[in-house]
Amino acid sequence: MKVMIAGGFGTGKTTMVRSVSDIKPLTTEETLTQASVGSDHLIGIADKAETTVSLDFGKISINDSLMLYLFGTPGQERFWFLWNGLFKGALGAVVLVDTRRLASSFRAIEEMERQNVPFVVALNVFPDSKDYPIDEIRDALDISPHIPVVSCDARDRASSRDVLVALIRHLQDRSAVALESR
Repeated sequence: MKVMIAGGFGTGKTTMVRSVSDIKPLTTEETLTQASVGSDHLIGIADKAETTVSLDFGKISINDSLMLYLFGTPGQERFWFLWNGLFKGALGAVVLVDTRRLASSFRAIEEMERQNVPFVVALNVFPDSKDYPIDEIRDALDISPHIPVVSCDARDRASSRDVLVALIRHLQDRSAVALESR
């Protein structure tokens, strides 16, 4: 099953794929250079030194016959053209959000809705993140009440796994509702 890990620039997508993958993930991290100064906005993430330029790929074995294939998207606007191809065949997605910079995830949420990809919102808790009530986050992101919002630490394997479990439960709930409406 293909699962997308999406979000804005610097929200922790590569970190999440690395922390939860059963295999050494494929990453396309490149060093940020002076050439990106006009297009990569480092407000709130000044320490960021590398960025994904294509995708991240990891895998989780659920059992002998079921695998989750994780595809992390690049977050910068200049790489958004890659998203259309990456989302083809995706079962669902995690939109990773940095609450210090909510606006950086608006595009990822819009893309999920445009492509009709079921998703959960994962609030990546950074050390200097302020704790906001979920209802305030939901309002600020303009997402409907049926979309799960969970907190996580993308560096932590168990926390990242719990986000994926929330996504799978959300997919199961949607499937059950669709069956009931038939």
